[in-house]
Amino acid sequence: MSTIEIKDLTFTYPGASEPTLRHLNAEIGQGDFLAVVGNNGCGKSTLCKTLNGLIPHFIAGDMEGQILIDGEDTRNQEIGTLARKVGYVYQDFENQIVCPTVLEDASYACLNYALEDYIEKGKDALSVCGLSSKAGDYVWQLSGGQKHLLALAGTVALSPDILILDEPIAQLDPAHADGIYNVLKKLNEKYGKTIIVIEHHTEYITKYCKNVLLMKDGSVRWKLPAKEAMRRTEELQQCNIFPPQTAIAAQRLVGEGIIPEGMAIPVDVEEGRDFFRGFLKRKGTACKYTRTAQTDSCDLIDFEKVTVRYRSVKGEPPKIFDEFSLKIRKGEKIALIGSNGAGKSTMLKLMMGLIRPEEGRVRLKEKDAASIPKEELGRTISMVYQNPEEMFIKDSIRRDIEYAMKVRNIDNYEERTEELLALFRLEGLADRDGRLLSGGQMRRASLAIGIALNPEILLLDEPTANLDIATRREIMNTLQMLKGITDTVVIATHDMQLVCDWAERIIVLSAGYVIADGPKEEIFSDMYVREQVGIRPPQIYDMGRALGIEDPCFTIDSFVEHFRG
Repeated sequence: MSTIEIKDLTFTYPGASEPTLRHLNAEIGQGDFLAVVGNNGCGKSTLCKTLNGLIPHFIAGDMEGQILIDGEDTRNQEIGTLARKVGYVYQDFENQIVCPTVLEDASYACLNYALEDYIEKGKDALSVCGLSSKAGDYVWQLSGGQKHLLALAGTVALSPDILILDEPIAQLDPAHADGIYNVLKKLNEKYGKTIIVIEHHTEYITKYCKNVLLMKDGSVRWKLPAKEAMRRTEELQQCNIFPPQTAIAAQRLVGEGIIPEGMAIPVDVEEGRDFFRGFLKRKGTACKYTRTAQTDSCDLIDFEKVTVRYRSVKGEPPKIFDEFSLKIRKGEKIALIGSNGAGKSTMLKLMMGLIRPEEGRVRLKEKDAASIPKEELGRTISMVYQNPEEMFIKDSIRRDIEYAMKVRNIDNYEERTEELLALFRLEGLADRDGRLLSGGQMRRASLAIGIALNPEILLLDEPTANLDIATRREIMNTLQMLKGITDTVVIATHDMQLVCDWAERIIVLSAGYVIADGPKEEIFSDMYVREQVGIRPPQIYDMGRALGIEDPCFTIDSFVEHFRG
């Protein structure tokens, strides 16, 4: 089985003034389940691409130091040989799916290596990943979570000892995220695979990982057991990582002298029960919650008995919406939530006029959205896509941001472009191709493009996926700054903390139907809705419920108030 040694590794991309990796040293033992964490742009993905030989064999650059897999330098091995030792599932995993049917795709890598039993190996990999029942399906019939598992199966089929996954659950609902991590756990514990994940979700790190490697400025800060790592809340936050909310709350109460020092900081709800229970001052009202008053604002978007089916090569065309009706009013801040495949992205595309309903219609300011000229539509409504690279059509961020303004002959578009570059901390990246940026940098740039025309309505599809604390805060601050410019915002998201911090109205979709519509207090207290859709509220909410606190605790601030005199 394989071990990894990284010795004094430095790597600089062509044209970059500073190295991305700096004198990095680490060891990863056989059978580890390691989370690599750090702020966006710290070098996590670059490090992992050195482990399977993509750097320097495929991605050019100046590389110094060594990567040893079982004592052999990766620079002295062919990339095809390394692929059978180190499997990689990329952040944009759909680009790894190349065949039309599930079994063909799972078997493809083994066929490419001329393995006679390639079909059997594909079937075995599908079985391990829980996709045996989908073997004969076309890949476009799969949900997002199933496609991610298929990309993993195609990698597993070659039986590598090491598996690397870059942000494996970034765009998945909790049920599909649990499915991915349970498969990884089985591969680690039953089959002895070394698992390396680049991950922002600390609750999954706490539950599944054995160790954590913290990166900062291209170097390794430390490598620690997972729970010990999650207790280093200040250091994690300094590196723009979300520690478990229970740990942050505990550290705050210890710092205030309410809870004595010396107790092990809890990193999950189970540990928190014993830690917090003896210090709770009140279970009743600590903070007063107020609902935003409903105004008599006009309807901006009106779904009138909309039916949508997608084309199908095999079987009946899937019906996404069936006589779907809904109104969105001016000035609303809406979170659109639901499991993968519930219809969230389809709903956004209907508003943009990108999809035409088979029956019914979508009215935008009392006009049929599909019939509005594109130039007029662009001034009224803008959408920032789930995959930010889809927003980039030019060869630099500056040209992408200015494009829509320039073609419409908007005065002072250059000044507006510079303002947006500054707002999203993109000045140093302005002349770089957006498709070559880190995930967080891409997200900031795509949002700058989306608001360039000051649209009346802004649609965001998973805007905080893959983001560290700093970038997420920038997006939250931007959403607050939009007031008076773009008052109506609809966000499709799995990020429940974003929902709690920002949204005033929550629409819950399930199988193309609205099963709940209201404020967060109503949505999260409805156990039927939570179970039906797989909603997982912020950890601090469940911590409060576990302690019997009556009011819902959506923030750490509201939680700690129950411990103060």
